[in-house]
Amino acid sequence: MRDTFKLVGLLLSVLPTLVLAQGMTLEQIADLEQVGSAQISPDGERIAYLRSVPRDIPEEEDGPAWSELHVIEGDESQPFITGQVSVGGMGWHPDSRRIVFLDKRGDDATTRLYAISVDGGEARTIASLETDIAGYSFSPDGNRVALLAFEPEDEAETKLEEQGFNQVIYEEGLRDRRIWIVDLEDADGEARKIALEGSIQDVAWSPAGDRLAVKIMPQQLVDDTLVFTRIRIVDLQGEELGRIENPGKLGEMAWSPDGRYLAFIGTNLINDSREGRLMVAGRDGGEFTDLIPGLEGHVWHLGWLEDDRIGFLSYEGTGVRVGAIDADGGSQRTLLEGGPIFTGLSISGDGAVVATGNTPSHPDEVYRIGRGRAERLTNSNPWLADVALARQEVVRYPARDGLMIEGILVYPLDYREGARYPLILNVHGGPESHYSNGWLTGYASPAQHASGEGYFTFFQNYRGSTGRGVEFTQLSFGRPAMEEFDDLVDGVDYLIEQGMVDGDRVGITGGSYGGYATAWGATQYSERFAAAVMNVGLSNQIAAFGTSDIPWEFNLVHLGKWPWQDWELFRQASPLYHVEKAATPILILHGDADPRVDPTQSRMFYRFLKLQENPPPVRLVLYPGEGHGNRRAASRYDYSIRMMRWMNHYLKGEGGEPPPYRVDYGFEDQSDND
Repeated sequence: MRDTFKLVGLLLSVLPTLVLAQGMTLEQIADLEQVGSAQISPDGERIAYLRSVPRDIPEEEDGPAWSELHVIEGDESQPFITGQVSVGGMGWHPDSRRIVFLDKRGDDATTRLYAISVDGGEARTIASLETDIAGYSFSPDGNRVALLAFEPEDEAETKLEEQGFNQVIYEEGLRDRRIWIVDLEDADGEARKIALEGSIQDVAWSPAGDRLAVKIMPQQLVDDTLVFTRIRIVDLQGEELGRIENPGKLGEMAWSPDGRYLAFIGTNLINDSREGRLMVAGRDGGEFTDLIPGLEGHVWHLGWLEDDRIGFLSYEGTGVRVGAIDADGGSQRTLLEGGPIFTGLSISGDGAVVATGNTPSHPDEVYRIGRGRAERLTNSNPWLADVALARQEVVRYPARDGLMIEGILVYPLDYREGARYPLILNVHGGPESHYSNGWLTGYASPAQHASGEGYFTFFQNYRGSTGRGVEFTQLSFGRPAMEEFDDLVDGVDYLIEQGMVDGDRVGITGGSYGGYATAWGATQYSERFAAAVMNVGLSNQIAAFGTSDIPWEFNLVHLGKWPWQDWELFRQASPLYHVEKAATPILILHGDADPRVDPTQSRMFYRFLKLQENPPPVRLVLYPGEGHGNRRAASRYDYSIRMMRWMNHYLKGEGGEPPPYRVDYGFEDQSDND
């Protein structure tokens, strides 16, 4: 596929006027590279970052994007480990002379901890275990490392599995994730396991050197990861020194440079749908303080600027604020706002700040933050400078009950005031998520391509979304498919009233909870939508509780009850029970290995729609091996093509029967798809 993309780039340079009028192609979207994470060295001299590089289909074997390691020194970026590689878990050794990362290379049987010198050379293993290493944290002097890995399988059970006794006992016999301490100075030293009750999600070695902060959950279940993970402070032998009884969801944590404080991102109540409160506790845990009570936003990233001062990223509305605050909650100030949409934060020992971030004109890149400005350090897609990108702006409108809702509108590339255009409504998942006014184009939301096709694309932060504080997220608690989805339609009506959108040519799409909203739009609000593309969405709230891997999360932060406590609420909130109202042509796409929203949700919805006396056009596409969203290059590209073809067919084309089920991918050796 990359040869095709190079041809597109050549055409861009030779025939700019002809090509630019078309906006981004789906091939260009599939070929977008971006920075995955960035970490500044402890001494502040260098920045290591990972760059995500999509597979070259069909020239390379299909799979998720490659992950390369690059290093910035001064203003120059140098490749360190590139090509067909999958570098993960990247960080720095405390000596600032070595970059460390997790990988399975060559003949490795398990994922190991590797290090590569900043002076170059080959990466070498510095630690390995019987099972894959999932995380690590170094002692302050760098001579020891705490490793996270699952318990090894029992040899007798492994032998039985090899003989064909490979039955799975659902949610029983789960292996816990443990901590092993390795002395890196002792070449013959064995890894020492720390015995703790529960399964470990994360570990952070205190800069004081005498203790570990551990995120621990009852057992290795996704539900436990989301809502039952708690912080424990233990010594190096595993003896508990203290605990933090944080209620509900838990985000990042970080020790202060002197080891006196532990900052973390959590909640104040078990029913809060998303972590976002900036908390601080002492070195022994215990009571903790919400440093910014009443914040109308969500803090998702933090780091220590000094021994008693914290830097953080707060997502507020459709923007991001870089802030700083003392450990006692005093002297809060804003370091930067109104800049890029930052998605990650890293702070050196001397307080230098680095972040990953995006804007409406490019995906995530590396930025250096200082003196009230953000300096961009990388350019992963230089060809984007030659592509015409559509206008993008924040829109605010009143819902039917008067509540102000925010959204981001991407205009048609050829927009003319006074003309009406078709609209694609793109609904985010969660609902504990939100859209920021940055780069919004991806395989499932190809907004910059749609703009070239003559569409508006609208990204709304309906009630229940994050970015506006706890009270706003709680507005949809226990009220599924009620006011939250009315907000979506109210936004469409607003754009129609402004004379911008053709009300007869409105499509809806989204994934996960956005897929749920899409199914709702195709049933309860079917008269409002002329096309729908549903991705990994649920159609039956009752069945979702019985087939998902997060029933407790559904209960605690979404509905507040179990199905048997209010069968009617769950039935009324299920699109499956409203299929007789469906008239909207709907394309349903789902990974057949999705553990979050079981594929039966899509299968049942498809079957019930098809069995109607006068069914709407409907098609179900399953992606083998894909989970809750597509990761492989081929399935992502296929998704983009099918989505836009469906929208074009029903919002701009002749409609009627669905387009052919086969897809022309544009490969020279592809057989006739008609």
